[in-house]
Amino acid sequence: MEAKGVNGQLEFTGTKIVIKRKGMLAKMTQGLKGEKEILVNQITSIQFKKAGSLTNGYIQFSFSGGKENKGGLFDATQDENTIMFNKKQMPDFEKIKAAVEEKINEYHHPASTQPVDIADQIKKLADLRDNGILTEEEFQAKKKQLLGI
Repeated sequence: MEAKGVNGQLEFTGTKIVIKRKGMLAKMTQGLKGEKEILVNQITSIQFKKAGSLTNGYIQFSFSGGKENKGGLFDATQDENTIMFNKKQMPDFEKIKAAVEEKINEYHHPASTQPVDIADQIKKLADLRDNGILTEEEFQAKKKQLLGI
Protein backbone atom coordinates (compact mmCIF):
# COMPACT_ATOMS: atom_id res chain seq x y z
CA MET A 1 0.00 0.00 0.00
CA GLU A 2 1.52 3.32 -1.04
CA ALA A 3 0.64 7.02 -0.97
CA LYS A 4 2.44 9.91 -2.65
CA GLY A 5 2.53 13.15 -0.74
CA VAL A 6 3.79 16.66 -1.29
CA ASN A 7 7.14 16.10 0.43
CA GLY A 8 7.56 12.34 0.27
CA GLN A 9 5.96 8.97 -0.12
CA LEU A 10 4.59 6.55 2.43
CA GLU A 11 4.60 2.79 2.01
CA PHE A 12 2.87 0.35 4.36
CA THR A 13 4.11 -3.24 4.13
CA GLY A 14 1.89 -4.74 6.82
CA THR A 15 4.62 -4.82 9.47
CA LYS A 16 6.35 -1.48 8.91
CA ILE A 17 5.91 1.91 7.34
CA VAL A 18 8.57 3.27 5.01
CA ILE A 19 8.93 7.02 4.56
CA LYS A 20 10.65 7.84 1.27
CA ARG A 21 11.90 11.26 0.23
CA LYS A 22 11.81 11.88 -3.51
CA GLY A 23 11.14 15.12 -5.32
CA MET A 24 12.22 18.75 -5.03
CA LEU A 25 10.15 19.73 -1.96
CA ALA A 26 11.35 16.62 -0.13
CA LYS A 27 14.96 17.59 -0.78
CA MET A 28 14.30 21.20 0.28
CA THR A 29 12.62 20.27 3.57
CA GLN A 30 14.38 17.02 4.43
CA GLY A 31 17.75 17.28 2.71
CA LEU A 32 19.29 14.10 1.40
CA LYS A 33 17.93 11.76 4.05
CA GLY A 34 17.37 8.19 2.96
CA GLU A 35 14.33 6.07 3.55
CA LYS A 36 13.07 5.73 7.10
CA GLU A 37 11.48 2.52 8.32
CA ILE A 38 9.35 2.32 11.45
CA LEU A 39 8.02 -1.02 12.68
CA VAL A 40 4.28 -0.85 13.26
CA ASN A 41 4.56 -2.43 16.72
CA GLN A 42 6.80 0.51 17.75
CA ILE A 43 4.33 3.23 16.72
CA THR A 44 2.78 4.89 19.77
CA SER A 45 0.53 7.38 17.98
CA ILE A 46 -0.48 8.78 14.62
CA GLN A 47 -1.30 12.44 14.21
CA PHE A 48 -3.41 13.20 11.15
CA LYS A 49 -4.44 16.63 9.94
CA LYS A 50 -6.81 16.69 6.99
CA ALA A 51 -5.92 18.81 3.99
CA GLY A 52 -8.08 21.87 3.41
CA SER A 53 -8.87 23.88 0.30
CA LEU A 54 -5.87 26.13 0.86
CA THR A 55 -3.64 24.12 3.20
CA ASN A 56 -1.89 20.79 3.05
CA GLY A 57 -2.61 18.08 5.55
CA TYR A 58 -0.10 15.73 7.12
CA ILE A 59 0.37 12.38 8.76
CA GLN A 60 2.93 12.09 11.56
CA PHE A 61 4.09 8.94 13.30
CA SER A 62 5.32 8.92 16.89
CA PHE A 63 7.24 6.08 18.43
CA SER A 64 9.11 5.47 21.64
CA GLY A 65 12.39 7.36 21.52
CA GLY A 66 11.35 9.41 18.47
CA LYS A 67 11.83 13.17 18.28
CA GLU A 68 8.86 14.32 16.21
CA ASN A 69 7.94 17.99 16.16
CA LYS A 70 4.78 19.04 17.97
CA GLY A 71 4.25 22.52 16.51
CA GLY A 72 1.61 21.89 13.86
CA LEU A 73 1.78 22.23 10.09
CA PHE A 74 4.84 24.49 9.81
CA ASP A 75 6.96 22.29 12.07
CA ALA A 76 5.59 19.21 10.31
CA THR A 77 7.26 20.33 7.08
CA GLN A 78 10.64 19.82 8.78
CA ASP A 79 9.84 16.62 10.71
CA GLU A 80 11.34 13.40 9.37
CA ASN A 81 8.39 11.31 10.67
CA THR A 82 5.82 13.42 8.80
CA ILE A 83 4.57 13.45 5.24
CA MET A 84 2.46 16.30 3.93
CA PHE A 85 -0.29 15.79 1.35
CA ASN A 86 -2.83 17.84 -0.56
CA LYS A 87 -6.58 17.30 -0.70
CA LYS A 88 -6.34 15.14 -3.84
CA GLN A 89 -3.73 12.86 -2.21
CA MET A 90 -5.52 12.62 1.15
CA PRO A 91 -7.68 9.48 0.50
CA ASP A 92 -4.57 7.33 0.00
CA PHE A 93 -3.14 8.54 3.31
CA GLU A 94 -6.47 7.92 5.07
CA LYS A 95 -6.43 4.31 3.82
CA ILE A 96 -2.89 3.76 5.08
CA LYS A 97 -3.73 5.39 8.42
CA ALA A 98 -6.70 3.02 8.88
CA ALA A 99 -4.61 -0.03 7.92
CA VAL A 100 -1.78 0.93 10.30
CA GLU A 101 -4.24 1.58 13.15
CA GLU A 102 -5.84 -1.82 12.54
CA LYS A 103 -2.43 -3.50 12.67
CA ILE A 104 -1.49 -1.60 15.86
CA ASN A 105 -4.77 -2.77 17.40
CA GLU A 106 -3.90 -6.38 16.49
CA TYR A 107 -0.56 -6.04 18.30
CA HIS A 108 -2.26 -4.69 21.42
CA HIS A 109 -5.28 -7.02 21.31
CA PRO A 110 -4.22 -10.27 19.65
CA ALA A 111 -7.00 -12.56 18.52
CA SER A 112 -7.68 -15.19 21.13
CA THR A 113 -6.68 -18.72 20.37
CA GLN A 114 -9.24 -21.40 19.69
CA PRO A 115 -11.72 -21.76 22.53
CA VAL A 116 -10.76 -24.53 24.92
CA ASP A 117 -13.23 -27.38 25.05
CA ILE A 118 -13.24 -28.06 28.80
CA ALA A 119 -14.95 -31.44 28.48
CA ASP A 120 -12.29 -32.54 25.97
CA GLN A 121 -9.51 -31.35 28.29
CA ILE A 122 -11.00 -33.27 31.23
CA LYS A 123 -11.30 -36.41 29.07
CA LYS A 124 -7.60 -36.09 28.13
CA LEU A 125 -6.69 -35.66 31.79
CA ALA A 126 -8.77 -38.74 32.69
CA ASP A 127 -6.88 -40.74 30.05
CA LEU A 128 -3.59 -39.57 31.58
CA ARG A 129 -4.86 -40.61 35.02
CA ASP A 130 -6.08 -43.98 33.73
CA ASN A 131 -2.67 -44.61 32.13
CA GLY A 132 -0.91 -43.86 35.42
CA ILE A 133 0.70 -40.60 34.24
CA LEU A 134 -1.36 -38.46 36.66
CA THR A 135 -2.38 -39.33 40.19
CA GLU A 136 -6.03 -39.05 41.23
CA GLU A 137 -5.13 -35.93 43.26
CA GLU A 138 -3.42 -34.27 40.28
CA PHE A 139 -6.38 -35.13 38.07
CA GLN A 140 -8.90 -33.66 40.55
CA ALA A 141 -6.82 -30.50 41.06
CA LYS A 142 -6.50 -29.86 37.33
CA LYS A 143 -10.19 -30.65 36.75
CA LYS A 144 -11.19 -28.09 39.39
CA GLN A 145 -8.87 -25.55 37.79
CA LEU A 146 -10.46 -26.11 34.37
CA LEU A 147 -13.96 -25.85 35.81
CA GLY A 148 -13.06 -22.74 37.78
CA ILE A 149 -14.03 -24.32 41.11
